[in-house]
Amino acid sequence: MPMSPAPLPLTRDLLLVGGGHAHALLLRRWGMDPLPGVRVSVINPAPTAPYTGMLPGFVAGHYARETLEIDLVRLARFAGARLILGRADGLDRAARTVNVAGRGPVRYDAVSIDVGIHSDMPELPGFADHATPAKPLHRFAERWARQLERLRADPNLADRGLAVVGGGVAGVELAMAMAHGARQAAGRTGPVHVIEHSDALSGIGAGAARALRARMRAMGITLLEQTAVTALDAEGVVLADGQRLTSGFTTGAAGARPHDWIAHTDLALHEGFIRVGATLQTPDDPDVFAVGDCAHMGYAPRPKAGVFAVRQAPVLHRNLMARLGHGTLKPYRPQNGYLKLISLGEKSAVADKFGLRLAGPLLWRWKDRIDRAFMDKLADLPRMAGPKPPARVAAGMDAALNGGKPMCGGCGSKLGQAGLRAALAALPAPSRADVQSAPGDDAAILRFGDIRQVITTDHLRAFTEDPAVFARITANHALGDVFAMGAHPQAALPTVILPRATPEIHADMMAEIMGAAAEVFAAAGAEIVGGHTLIGDHLSLGFTITGLADGAITLAGARADDVLILTKPVGTGVILAAEMAMGARGGWVGCALEAMQQGQGRAAEILRHAHAMTDVTGFGLAGHLMGMLDASGLAAAVALGDVPLLDGAADLARAGHRSTLFPENHRIALRMALPDTPEADLLFDPQTAGGLLAAVAPDAARETLAALQKAGYAAGVIGTLHAGAPFITVR
Repeated sequence: MPMSPAPLPLTRDLLLVGGGHAHALLLRRWGMDPLPGVRVSVINPAPTAPYTGMLPGFVAGHYARETLEIDLVRLARFAGARLILGRADGLDRAARTVNVAGRGPVRYDAVSIDVGIHSDMPELPGFADHATPAKPLHRFAERWARQLERLRADPNLADRGLAVVGGGVAGVELAMAMAHGARQAAGRTGPVHVIEHSDALSGIGAGAARALRARMRAMGITLLEQTAVTALDAEGVVLADGQRLTSGFTTGAAGARPHDWIAHTDLALHEGFIRVGATLQTPDDPDVFAVGDCAHMGYAPRPKAGVFAVRQAPVLHRNLMARLGHGTLKPYRPQNGYLKLISLGEKSAVADKFGLRLAGPLLWRWKDRIDRAFMDKLADLPRMAGPKPPARVAAGMDAALNGGKPMCGGCGSKLGQAGLRAALAALPAPSRADVQSAPGDDAAILRFGDIRQVITTDHLRAFTEDPAVFARITANHALGDVFAMGAHPQAALPTVILPRATPEIHADMMAEIMGAAAEVFAAAGAEIVGGHTLIGDHLSLGFTITGLADGAITLAGARADDVLILTKPVGTGVILAAEMAMGARGGWVGCALEAMQQGQGRAAEILRHAHAMTDVTGFGLAGHLMGMLDASGLAAAVALGDVPLLDGAADLARAGHRSTLFPENHRIALRMALPDTPEADLLFDPQTAGGLLAAVAPDAARETLAALQKAGYAAGVIGTLHAGAPFITVR
């Protein structure tokens, strides 16, 4: 009886466009109640999505930036989905694809759109250069955070004031939050204006409107109604009557605007929003769903409000399953009214429902409790039971399963250094004169007369559900051995193991893998030639690569007094391990994936005069450095504080996260003097597509480091070499 059954084949593609509230809740539901055989993909520009309900509290200074972020990376991991970091800009119903800017088409069998709205005003002169739209929220939140930093650094900037173009309840609430936040940052605030071309508070009851107007007067906020704005400039806002209002930060909150790309689809629209029926499907295509603010419920029109998106989620979950092969469709029936809780800048709020009005600090606490409960629901994901081992197993099974910890992907899934060396030591010594393969070198050298060709191979098990990102990382990872030898990449042979799936899904995965890999190898000057495919339980990918070398750089060339330069920060192993355990922030994971996709070709050119070089991968920084020391007969001193780290790596190490390969890598600590700290443990963290570690002459180190940093590498000088038995001292 097998330990765990092979995964079922993938037969259908579900595509979620946007990380809105309905889709976030859908991912949580899908993780608890999936439909086997469905490959779920999420397209979103960032690894997190802001929660609208907490934005005014963040702007006012009551919440930290990370508090209002929905972590799509964790939700995708929980749901078994792939997260595609990109912006959708087109839908082709005939081809059944959604186009992602800079990436290309992504196929679907069923697609749901939850991209929200925006408040950009391209028709208003100067808006693009001198204002920030309130939506999309992530861009506004980033720019407001920078504004608060400026105000803290120079409180005099507050005298220029603030302006909100476009009133409505949301604009008024935002203005009060901005005024409060600016005052907290600078100790004061200048004039604050809300400019609305019609009645600003027509969407709420008279009692709540009076309370908001009174609060604005008390805060010194001027509400200009029936007033048009004609332009924005560096000084502020220009009104139709020629009056100029100074503003140091201007935002636009003029209603809900649909995204432009939706208008270029052939979907049924209402004023640019996607029309849907009671089952949340578009009337002209049952495989296209839309929810949240980007949808128009023509059968029961409602205002744009997050409460409807939240309550659409369970119906969307059921109906997508029905469309993909299980169950029946269910109608969504929106409620007629809903409670509006409007914050007043400080920790106080106004409530409005059916014309009733309440106000005060208790309502803020109520709103805060509702908002935190929503975010807690998306953060506190239940632990789902995995497949259980048989009742009878051989001795040692628990240790082999690593106590139930998921096996890491990337370099964390490889054999340890000691085991690999033992296996290689049993091989007979090379007998061919045209093959040079020194122990520990990154690639073998083949001689053809005066020509030197290097050859290497590397293979990774998938650690991300996105085949294109995985292919780019794996290609860069494999190229590292060629670059470390000072060679120029020549040819690549891929070996692709695909999970079981339909021919259509296989074709799609192969197109993504080969397209992404081809881009990486083309940038490195190499060609993909042939390859091999297999069907297995999980996606994995490898490349055998050749390169041409004028004079190979080996591990044995390092010299005493050389300076050690590392071209990339470390921490991918601990971040990937924590992500698999849903313990890493989405932003950290996104940064790590971006770092792993950075090619090392330009770095290798800059380091072409290095005395010795290697790439830092599965054995960790300490293991690969020790390989250089063994080959060169030297010792090293490493400054731990100078080792560049990926965002979040130290936090995760302090929290106890480690890669499954960490214990094997840590054995080399017997040949080291180092502090017993989590930060020091990162020296043994297995890296995937890690940086180049080079021994450089001391008189060339400063210029080399400057060139690397100018080329975009987060490089650093981490230590020096000196005479002595191979040993590493970490201080």
